[in-house]
Amino acid sequence: MKNEIDNKQILAVYERIIQRGEMQDDAKHYQGVTAYSDADGYTIYLQGSGVELRFGFHNTYHLDYEHEKQKDDFLKKLHNIANET
Repeated sequence: MKNEIDNKQILAVYERIIQRGEMQDDAKHYQGVTAYSDADGYTIYLQGSGVELRFGFHNTYHLDYEHEKQKDDFLKKLHNIANET
């Protein structure tokens, strides 16, 4: 999984969701992806399609999912959000 997603893309998608998303509970939802951070703001989370992406300190990330198709769907959503105008 290392280097599958550009760190800058993760941050850009997170910011776009925070700016354009709809607040529900303690997270923002946009285009099928949920974005939120932990209390100190050092770790951000993106969730969708049965996948959780955890992006933390030192620009490291981890993807949790059960099936490869879930990951593929999630990465497509991130790509689409990142490439919106």
